[in-house]
Amino acid sequence: MSFLVYFLCGLAGGVLGGMGMGGGTALIPLLVLVCGVPQTAAQGVNLVAFLPMSLAALAVHAKNGFLETRGLWALVVPALLFSLLFSLLASVLPAAALRQGFGAFLVVLAVINFQKLRKPGLRKGK
Repeated sequence: MSFLVYFLCGLAGGVLGGMGMGGGTALIPLLVLVCGVPQTAAQGVNLVAFLPMSLAALAVHAKNGFLETRGLWALVVPALLFSLLFSLLASVLPAAALRQGFGAFLVVLAVINFQKLRKPGLRKGK
């Protein structure tokens, strides 16, 4: 696979990650479908890529005063625990199960976002 294809996949993940939308939502499917990377490797690459992307996005959002720290630990502690738990689970699951689970997640996310568009007052960033 050419450097340019990987670069464009990284660009898409970085743009979405920088906007706080979750770069892995684009990066994982791009790596699997476009680049032919195995699902487990794509998830690992996403985790490694997430660290510098999230730190850069965090610095920019902090500089612009867009961080809400109230309730932070109530969010961080369970997120860390469940990240550890499901990382261990993902390491023993077959790739097909990971693909199906991630696909289901993307479908649910799309349905939720389409429903938000249908609600009055939520269009155009309101």
